[in-house]
Amino acid sequence: MTTADYEIDHELSDKEENIHNAWDNELDPVLTVEPGEVVRFECRDALDGQVGPDSGVEDLANASFDPVHPLTGPVAVEGAEPGDALVVELLDFEHKGWGFTGFMPGEMGLGLLPEEFEEAGLYVWDLAGETAEFVNGIEIPVDMFPGTIGNAPAQAGEHDTLPPRDVGGNMDVKQMTAGSTVYLPVEVEGALFSTGDCHVAQGDGEVCVTGIEAPMFVTARFGLKKDAGFAQPQLETTGPFTATGEDEPMYGTTGISDDLMEATKKAIRHMIDHLEREHDLTRGEAYILCSAAVDLKISEVVDAPNWTVTAYVPESIFPEN
Repeated sequence: MTTADYEIDHELSDKEENIHNAWDNELDPVLTVEPGEVVRFECRDALDGQVGPDSGVEDLANASFDPVHPLTGPVAVEGAEPGDALVVELLDFEHKGWGFTGFMPGEMGLGLLPEEFEEAGLYVWDLAGETAEFVNGIEIPVDMFPGTIGNAPAQAGEHDTLPPRDVGGNMDVKQMTAGSTVYLPVEVEGALFSTGDCHVAQGDGEVCVTGIEAPMFVTARFGLKKDAGFAQPQLETTGPFTATGEDEPMYGTTGISDDLMEATKKAIRHMIDHLEREHDLTRGEAYILCSAAVDLKISEVVDAPNWTVTAYVPESIFPEN
């Protein structure tokens, strides 16, 4: 999708008057649009500027999470009513040249394996090229998407942006890339759409609690599917369904347990071991790479009492020996 394929009808900057940090159906819309119109959103990063391109790990370790997820919006769509689905065509993404991936001190309990990482870890990505460059010559493909995309919920009051909801929110679905269409249940008049928490890339699972987080521009066209009756978000997408978007040689690890979350932890622990052993990464670097480029799959949930989760990393991201 190029700028020649559409015209932008409205632009929303990341100025304070266009930013909010909680879902709340009492917020006044900062913009009202007609179905068919295109909006370009300027989105701040998930930590609202507390980590920057020159930051060190102490900046992440000391970052405040109250609040996080600055969202641009809300935007009201004319004619949107409860029971409809807001149709969001994701047309284009543009990052600002840098991003970060990190994990918080283990005592905060964030991420998949906080008990194994007592100290925080941070990697700041230079995004000047076509790929995101990691340590040891590792290159991650860029596939941008909004980590948070959703409508205001019907329930009154302010609601935390961290968990995803029936109306969308912090879903972290990496397949919501340019060219995708997302269907978000409408629970209040006008829908009151917002987005933010954008990612340059992410592995399915976002295991260390961050993808490649980055400030970004998101361009979307809005429509309505009347009386859709969707209970939760749905989407149409062409992927990527692997870290590179290709069916190619992968290295996989398994996690087997009678608990799906424990199976997931085992699969990532085994992948971290592999990346340390075979690719000369520190354990913290391996954890960050898992969050940015390793995909988790549920391989089976029918062979009681144990279930299987697998983790896959594409061999092509590593330099040739």
